[in-house]
Amino acid sequence: MAIDQESQYPSSSSTTTTPLLLHRQPWWRRPFQFKNSFSSELSGAVGDLGTFIPIVLTLTLVSHLDLSTTLIFTAFYNIATGLLFHIPMPVQPMKSIASVAVSETPHLTTSQIATAGASTAIFLLVLGATGLMSTLYRVLPLPVVRGVQLSQGLNFAFSAIKYIRYNQDFVASKSTTAREWLGLDGLILALSSLLFLIIVTGSGDQHTLEDDESIDNNEPRSRISRRLRIFSSIPGALIVFLLGLVLCFIRDPSIFNDIKFGPSKIGFLTITWEDWKTGFLKGAVPQIPLSILNSVIAVCKLSGDLFPDREISAAKVSVSVGIMNLVGCWFGAMPVCHGAGGLAGQYRFGARTGWSVVFLGIGKLVIGLVFGNSFVRILSAFPIGILGVLLLFAGIELAMASRDMNSKEESFVMLVCAAVSLTGSSAALGFVCGILLFLLLKLRRMDCSRTTFSKFKFRSATDNQTSSIP
Repeated sequence: MAIDQESQYPSSSSTTTTPLLLHRQPWWRRPFQFKNSFSSELSGAVGDLGTFIPIVLTLTLVSHLDLSTTLIFTAFYNIATGLLFHIPMPVQPMKSIASVAVSETPHLTTSQIATAGASTAIFLLVLGATGLMSTLYRVLPLPVVRGVQLSQGLNFAFSAIKYIRYNQDFVASKSTTAREWLGLDGLILALSSLLFLIIVTGSGDQHTLEDDESIDNNEPRSRISRRLRIFSSIPGALIVFLLGLVLCFIRDPSIFNDIKFGPSKIGFLTITWEDWKTGFLKGAVPQIPLSILNSVIAVCKLSGDLFPDREISAAKVSVSVGIMNLVGCWFGAMPVCHGAGGLAGQYRFGARTGWSVVFLGIGKLVIGLVFGNSFVRILSAFPIGILGVLLLFAGIELAMASRDMNSKEESFVMLVCAAVSLTGSSAALGFVCGILLFLLLKLRRMDCSRTTFSKFKFRSATDNQTSSIP
């Protein structure tokens, strides 16, 4: 299946690994290397909020998560990762832990959520520090990684459509009645936001100065170029998000009376041995494979596709997730990771440097310090249809990363992995099936007389070259 690769994803043909400590410029200047407009960075900063807000809101309402503490700690995570990785590296909730926390009866407590995050963090920190994560990243077949990305992207897109079409009960984790056409959270509002973002951002390919230089003096083409340049300068996602915030106060004016200024008091959680047991078995065990696949392997591969000049080490990402949670979970902050969907969403809306997530971190820090836990009243009134629109673009952008499969066999492995992941609601299950299928196809081409494989070779996650078939 030949796929046209002339798109916004740069091709990465080099497999040379850049040493972690090798920098040509001081670290504080590296985020400026990629030229991009300030408005695009601001717009991209809110590109991952379609997943962040629903999960944080649900955990706050159901498991009594301290929103102020979470905002403050994730703000520091955003700022640190933006300066460290030099790309819009997202900080996302650990989705499996969040899902278990609200679906279990009784619901997981804040201490049990914290131990689940800390247990996952220890596992990832060991894998990263020992180099095992880098080894895993090198040997994993690319079609299996693409299958995980495709399933995650489509899963986001399916959830986004539900957000747009139906009212949501985040506490019960289900859709309720069909959304009304009119109203401050109606279908017309969501569809208008969707059309606005399509007009402003198009298919996600950014208009650059090189595009202008390649256009002749042809007047119609020049007009088109000017129009696209104007569109690319509009922070579409930021405008839509700010519209949602304004509508919060219009929908429920009583929010003004419920706002209390100042952060909540930050302190250590009281954690028992039973909390460790419950958090590890119910939260960490299902989260660990998802974190390895989506928070490290998939995000490293996607970052290589989007930013081939800024290669990210799988060990570095794994250690980052471990350190973040080992710092914040003891204080009741939400367990977090680096998600491929968040990176795709931020890139889709214009983020190209680490400064986009730095700006997002500054915004979270201000909100956490000024509004504290009362900010949950604002989030609870946020139009869900607008969140669905933001999540839809993030999901489609992530799924589009899988379009570089160059052979039918690669596409076969990818699609089987994605199908099993979607129908089984488990990325780990799809990953195992994809690996087994990959090995079966390798065995099928084994030269039994010499016990060696034929020249056919799948690409690994670190190799984006075309497969060779004798």
